[in-house]
Amino acid sequence: MPNPFLEDDGPQPPKVLTAPLEIFANLRLLQQSHDPLIVMFKDRNLRFQSYLIEIDRDRGVIALDEMIPSDGERFMQNGEPFRVEGFHDGVRIAWECEDPVQIGELDGSRCYWSYIPERVTYHQRRNAFRAALGQGQLVNIELSGSKLNPGVKGQMLDISATGCRLRFAGDITSRLQPGQVYERFTAMLPIGSMTTAGELRHVHYAEKVNMTFVGLRFHRMSGLEQRQVERFVYQLQREARRVEQE
Repeated sequence: MPNPFLEDDGPQPPKVLTAPLEIFANLRLLQQSHDPLIVMFKDRNLRFQSYLIEIDRDRGVIALDEMIPSDGERFMQNGEPFRVEGFHDGVRIAWECEDPVQIGELDGSRCYWSYIPERVTYHQRRNAFRAALGQGQLVNIELSGSKLNPGVKGQMLDISATGCRLRFAGDITSRLQPGQVYERFTAMLPIGSMTTAGELRHVHYAEKVNMTFVGLRFHRMSGLEQRQVERFVYQLQREARRVEQE
């Protein structure tokens, strides 16, 4: 029996893009959508967050925003090679940077200039239907754990069988760490509350709306919790299709 929570095409094997136009188009998606990037230095078990803030095709360079935490800058200064990866609509876009970067400024803020990559990995990984919640459907949530006490309360913006996107009032980025697993993520779903652990995938503060946006992946869910989520996603999927048909 087919699983209604999987997209028809499912996950695809990774592709390596080498055509300059393809590479530019995918980097532009990351820039325009302000998708968070993870920066990882070779031989170091550390992850830093950044954003792609400029692409200059004439000069053949891109600019990455200053890193969070900021102590990653010293590895840049040492000329250490690193890998960058971001996600856009379930597609993993990643590349390697072996050449030293130039530390500079863009619009008065710190940035890191590097060459436009010649090879980019493009991997369609999402195989779960992601359902957006309307303004009247937003689900109240709380995230807490040994590394987040007291917890923080917010709202769920969308959900799939594997994770969800959240928003919190104000700037709470200093309290959250990408890659950290928080033991208690509680969501007040219309079909009943559920509690599971969650891994923080990315965090971003939007100053214009004074909100912190978070991507969370469900971590080691029980069968009961998984069925609750799938049932809720299916309800949202069915409602979205009904509205579409009308």
